[in-house]
Amino acid sequence: MALSPDVQQKIHTWLNGSYDAETKANIQELLSNDQEEALNDAFYRDLEFGTGGLRGIMGTGSNRMNRYTLGMATQGLCNYLLRSFPIQEIKVALAHDSRNNSREFARIAAGIFSANGITVYLFEDLRPTPELSFAIRHLGCQSGCVITASHNPKEYNGYKVYWNDGAQVVAPHDANIITEVNAIQSVDEVKFQADESRIHLIGAELDAAYLAKVKELSINPAAIQRQHDLKIVYTPLHGTGITMVPKALAQLGFTNVHVVEAQATPDGNFPTVLSPNPEEKVAMQLALDQAKSLGADLVLATDPDADRVGIAVKNTDGEWVLVNGNQTAALLTHYLLSARHKAGKMTDKDFIVYTIVTSDVLGDVARAYDVKAYQTLTGFKYIAGIIRDLEGEANYIGGGEESYGYMIGDFVRDKDAISACALLAEMAAVAKDNGHTLYQEMMQMYATYGFYKEHLISLTKKGQRGAEEIQEMMRDLRANPPRTIAGLPVVELRDYKTGVIRNLQTNQETTTGLESSNVLQFILADGSKISARPSGTEPKIKFYFSVKQPLKSVVDYKLAEKLADEKITAIIQDMQLK
Repeated sequence: MALSPDVQQKIHTWLNGSYDAETKANIQELLSNDQEEALNDAFYRDLEFGTGGLRGIMGTGSNRMNRYTLGMATQGLCNYLLRSFPIQEIKVALAHDSRNNSREFARIAAGIFSANGITVYLFEDLRPTPELSFAIRHLGCQSGCVITASHNPKEYNGYKVYWNDGAQVVAPHDANIITEVNAIQSVDEVKFQADESRIHLIGAELDAAYLAKVKELSINPAAIQRQHDLKIVYTPLHGTGITMVPKALAQLGFTNVHVVEAQATPDGNFPTVLSPNPEEKVAMQLALDQAKSLGADLVLATDPDADRVGIAVKNTDGEWVLVNGNQTAALLTHYLLSARHKAGKMTDKDFIVYTIVTSDVLGDVARAYDVKAYQTLTGFKYIAGIIRDLEGEANYIGGGEESYGYMIGDFVRDKDAISACALLAEMAAVAKDNGHTLYQEMMQMYATYGFYKEHLISLTKKGQRGAEEIQEMMRDLRANPPRTIAGLPVVELRDYKTGVIRNLQTNQETTTGLESSNVLQFILADGSKISARPSGTEPKIKFYFSVKQPLKSVVDYKLAEKLADEKITAIIQDMQLK
């Protein structure tokens, strides 16, 4: 593979510019060993500062996460903050996860903010992403950042940017920040010399304030008191959850929490897992093994920055099974609304929010309690946007998305695994108090509202060619949408990029009412829904499948699940996804 002129020019710039000796030596070594593919991947583009910030593989190069790509992004953000708030003190909050280099990257970012005359509140040590979101509003900051790559493999790191409402940046700020970042043409424009007098360490006081808000979410403390010895196994998967989840559970009154010690120590190498992703059974295996040996009631697992949570429960055969993101979101929604209703806390201004690729059972539950349900694009910044738009007029109860993220209450404006763990444990305690398990509660929920089954396929396409393949797949699906899938007519095409919903039988068109996003949805004649969405943070394209089966009684649950699985398999085979 020959290096393109653009790549050669970037390499020349890095070898002759204001970069440290180690960086230049790394580049020179790759050149000396004719590592053209590695050089091309490292320099074929600039690491994109997207609408949520940066995320990429750590290393040397313009397409890598390092002090220079981080520095240019931070300088661009500084420039935008200085333009946006010209006559007031600007404050930002900074946090980081357990990944390799996260503390160093956080210190670099803090230094750049301070060098630009901005006051910095830097957490003294690793903290969960949701606590960063909370800190922004609690401290009256205009912005905030967290160094994390969420659940990505250990090679990755990233940089999420938040605005003054504690939510990740949205329009017009996202595009404006991107413009400012792209305007930085040289590392010489980055102010790396820190003003230490402007950097303030924060910790225990913020922890206490945040945990107090988590405790306020509890709806049924009496049930927890009766079931305080509910046996819970928790793993932070070597991440930040260890700092807050045990404290939150103890604060609610749970006295029998067992942490998986082999995964309790924060470690950016994630030595016990291939990927620290609570969606995957292999990542939760140690917790499952411990739960079996202890005879536990509930397993909880959080990802490295503790904004997502996976759970496991025992089924009716006594076997441990994972509860997926859609099921957990539905269970939480059902509990929040039913418990609030029973406690007399419901108001006619209550509402929930869930995303367009999340199970529609959430909407069904909300309608049963006469609660308004909003659907929005994938990403909690959109959920936060609806909260912001309705602030003072309506009361946000909770919301979530299928990718294991949930937000309960509005004191955090991003997904929050800490509060989710607390409410999931409470939900399990209430179920046990009523002589049930969470699995039985889930079966009864589906028998009441209808059985939905969802499935997700993520196709990884790495490198430059992979990005091109993803674009080609979406282009082909738009140009030649299938007329039938698994023998069922496609009755509706929803294109969230163009904002057009088209009835393929009548050719009538309506609008989505949402901002543009590169998502396609195919609605089949029986109500099944297939969604195609390239990831905004990973080299993947995701296909979401949702089917609905009749379920009159919990005794028919396994049959309904079997028929739903068969339908999903037929759809995947017909679409030839691999």
